[in-house]
Amino acid sequence: MVSEDKTEFFENGFEDFPRKLPENCVEYMVFIIDSQVESRKLLSDLEAIRKAAVQLCERFTKGYIWQRDVFQLQAKNDKGLVYLHGTTDYGDSVEDEWLVVFLLRELSKSFPNLWIRVFDSDGEFLLVEAANVLPKWLSPEIDSNRVWLHQGGLRILPLAASSGDKRPLSLTEAIGFLKTKPADLINSAFIEAEAFYRLEKYPAQITNSLHTTPITIPRKLAYILHESPATIAPAVEAFYLRDPLSLKPLMSLSGNTHFPPQDLVTVSVKFTKVLFAQVKSQQFKAPPSWSDIIDAIEREVEVSSANEPRQRLARLELGMKVTSGFEMLATSAGKKDNRLAREFALLLEDLEEDGDQVLPTDEEIQAWPEVNREDDETWLDINFEDFENELEGRRGAKGDPQSGFGDATTQADLQKMVSRFEAFLNDETAGIDGAELEDMDEDDDSSDEEDDSEDEDKDVSFDEEEFAKMMREMMGMPSEKQTAKKPVPKAAQSFTQGEGADEDEDEEIRQLTAQMEAELKEHGALKLDPTPKDTKVKTIKDDQKLDIKGKGKEIHRGREEDEEEGEGGGESGDEDIDIDYNLAKNLLESFKSQAGMAGPTSNILGLMGMQLPRDEDEEST
Repeated sequence: MVSEDKTEFFENGFEDFPRKLPENCVEYMVFIIDSQVESRKLLSDLEAIRKAAVQLCERFTKGYIWQRDVFQLQAKNDKGLVYLHGTTDYGDSVEDEWLVVFLLRELSKSFPNLWIRVFDSDGEFLLVEAANVLPKWLSPEIDSNRVWLHQGGLRILPLAASSGDKRPLSLTEAIGFLKTKPADLINSAFIEAEAFYRLEKYPAQITNSLHTTPITIPRKLAYILHESPATIAPAVEAFYLRDPLSLKPLMSLSGNTHFPPQDLVTVSVKFTKVLFAQVKSQQFKAPPSWSDIIDAIEREVEVSSANEPRQRLARLELGMKVTSGFEMLATSAGKKDNRLAREFALLLEDLEEDGDQVLPTDEEIQAWPEVNREDDETWLDINFEDFENELEGRRGAKGDPQSGFGDATTQADLQKMVSRFEAFLNDETAGIDGAELEDMDEDDDSSDEEDDSEDEDKDVSFDEEEFAKMMREMMGMPSEKQTAKKPVPKAAQSFTQGEGADEDEDEEIRQLTAQMEAELKEHGALKLDPTPKDTKVKTIKDDQKLDIKGKGKEIHRGREEDEEEGEGGGESGDEDIDIDYNLAKNLLESFKSQAGMAGPTSNILGLMGMQLPRDEDEEST
């Protein structure tokens, strides 16, 4: 039961909770913004646009296989806004997302009063593509509802749309600004070129992303794939995302399956490159019903040097994987919220009711288009030498213009990625948050933005003098005021000025050590012969203990006996040496922290001719 003090949070349902788009989904909204269009005519105009979108999709994507969902638009009325809305789940195929953007851009070219917004779970992904040429003020925190497609171009709502405040816009605010001030939108050719860079390969990329290859499968499955080629997508996904529960029918010894390995035929099946890679790359143990057939061909491959048995084995293994995917899909196809899965379930049901009468003969299969087509699979191979050559801008190890990694689009993407990274590294204006380029916003509110950017620069400004002072204090070096009358070694100067990167590291260490030695001599720390005649400095042996006492400035040395032959008894009495108590304490603590290893304290004491014993644990008596 919900307590009374918490019921107020649920009065408006879930409207107060931020809505988040699921992963691997792209959402799009199509608005008609025209003051001359009457509200009662708006629905009919939107319906005309929806039909045009269907025709556009049919023209460009006929024969294309979507990974999960197809491009679709439906009328929607939300908070007084009437528009066309669609969501496409593209799964692992990012090409589907960019195909949606291509279709929306083409649609915007046909209707001058259309304004289209497209985004995914990452937000305004078009701005991500153009991140290195965006205005400084346009950050991911405030870019919501600011990016629109219009007449084939990209438009960005300026900071003035939110009254100069750096905050995200609501959809209602964005529509209101588009209606009242469309001329104030940002229209940059640089941003548009970067955002639409992936669209340059369309519409040719639609065909290039497909892959056709022959596989050996049961005749029943060949019939279903011929009737509905797109059902390969949910079947491959079922195989790729398999779990022990879905594998249970396949691993059963009863052999009660929809597609037993009987009456096998070899037909060419069309995949997308993503789907084909998902099937090809999977390691999958053959189900019991397929084991005998595959084992027989494997034995034939072992005893034969011909290529034909290996080819038959590769086609059979690939067909076994595809058939297993359809078997797993058949167990839950009717329950899936997927149009293609439901279409497959209906085809399978009709096929099992009609029997084998509708199955094609071998002659009919040979008459199918592209039945013997086999595309090149070299795009799956990665040659790391070619890969590095591409990153370095070379086409081949020997300068062969035809050699290289991947296809032309892949080479272009790699070269652009490397060039962007190099540009960022060479950009002196780049800050800790990424690339910061010139502000391309030319609106009237530029002065406010400059003030804000100046405040931000103050927050992250770098004070070289303060940094040098802090470093000198950390290293125990005197401040600049104390060394104003003393020459500073070149190594120290280059260190404080940030120019020591080109100096030899050993030379810098030697120079800094010389400076520290000079400072120690100035304070008397390196005077090995004390001036008081009544004071005797003696060497420290391993069995000698240092007893630090007093209120701050006395060190008492214990009695020492000379064990060497020819000398008399040791001297007795305590010798007082007037040195700084804190200095001695810090030296001893620093030496102890070295744990017997080399360190600054042992190096300094070595210059002074002293060697401290290791700190060994003593047993209590």
